[in-house]
Formats: sequence, structure tokens, C-alpha cells
Amino acid sequence: MLDQPLIKLILVVAIIGVTVMLNRSTAGARHEAVRRLMLVAFVVLALVAVLFPPFLTSVAQAVGVGRGADLLLYGLTVTFLGYVAASYRRLRQMEHQVTVLAREVALQHPRPPRDGSEDG
Repeated sequence: MLDQPLIKLILVVAIIGVTVMLNRSTAGARHEAVRRLMLVAFVVLALVAVLFPPFLTSVAQAVGVGRGADLLLYGLTVTFLGYVAASYRRLRQMEHQVTVLAREVALQHPRPPRDGSEDG
């Protein structure tokens, strides 16, 4: 368990970072800028991994992982978890917005009760 402390530290920090980012507000220019910077970083890292596989293996070994492919898998796992959590949060926000809008429309345009029907 202690033979790979650096990669474990990096992965734990990445998971905590994703968690902190997901608990912050997602509105505003700052959030968009961070998302764009992360996209650019992803593209650059993907290009480096594809064009220079030995470099990825060197980085992997430097942080305590045997192969570059394993490091790539760890990174993609953290990224995927972040994406799933962000999508879930966005979905919850949209559901809340739809609920608020539906309530506003219902209050602005009430429907009279139907005759003889208790179920509505």
C-alpha cells in the first residue's frame, strides 16, 4: 500500500478537488474560464500521450505507477467521476428550475376544478 504513495496522494487530491469544485457555484464567467482551461489542458495532455507514449510512461513511473496506460486510466477515472457528479448536479438544478417555473405558471393560470372528478 505504501509502495505508490505519490500517485495515491495525487489521486486523492484530484478527487477532493473535483468535490470542492462541484460544491461551488457553477454560474459566471470564472466558471466558464476554468472549464475552458481544463479543456485546453485535456487536449494538450491527450496529444502528448498520443505523440510521445514514452513520456507518459516516464511520468507514470515518476509518480509510482508502472505504465503510462495505467496512469491514463486513473486520470480518466477521476475525470469520469467528476463529469458524472457535475452532470448530476446540473440535472438537479434544472429539475429545480422546472419545478419553480411550473409553480409560477400554475399560479398565474389556475384551472377550474373538473365536475365529478376527484382525481383532477
